Amino acid sequence: MRYNYLISSFLLLSLLLFYSCSSTKTYTETTKATEFEQPFQDKIFQSDEKYFRSHQSGKSPDLAISKKIALQNAKSELAGKIQTLIKTVNNQYTNQRSIVNKQEYENKFEELSREVIEQELVDIKTIGEKTYKEKDGSFTYWIAIEVPKDTILNGINNKISNNQRLRIDYDMNQFEKIFNDELKKLEK
Repeated sequence: MRYNYLISSFLLLSLLLFYSCSSTKTYTETTKATEFEQPFQDKIFQSDEKYFRSHQSGKSPDLAISKKIALQNAKSELAGKIQTLIKTVNNQYTNQRSIVNKQEYENKFEELSREVIEQELVDIKTIGEKTYKEKDGSFTYWIAIEVPKDTILNGINNKISNNQRLRIDYDMNQFEKIFNDELKKLEK
């Protein structure tokens, strides 16, 4: 519960940082508002049925630090997307199966999936980078990253295979079917 609260808080802070670090596109006289253009808005940078994707920015007077901030923000967003999908899949999966100790299964599965996500986010692939030098001399760095859905799914399957209690109630094909169905919904 505390972990979910920390993730939620971090995601909220990331979103606030995300919206405050965008580059200027136009100035509207009637509203006196500035419109922001965000890089990596094309469909190829969005999650689909094969990849989880995320793009975020970081701003700092030091380029290296802006890169670290952007990467951390992107990884946090990506982890949140994956965790949300896995939680949905797990809920549907356990509701469809008659698992003896449903609550224990869900808790163990959630803990296991967090471990998998943390391990797999180390091997993410960068699919886009942009650097902007701001008027004040600071740098805004944007990064787009991805991780194949198969990597996450295989990681979960491997972890479950090594856990005797979870393996008893686990039907890999059924779980994968629900996982793929939910991933398709994300694309829409």
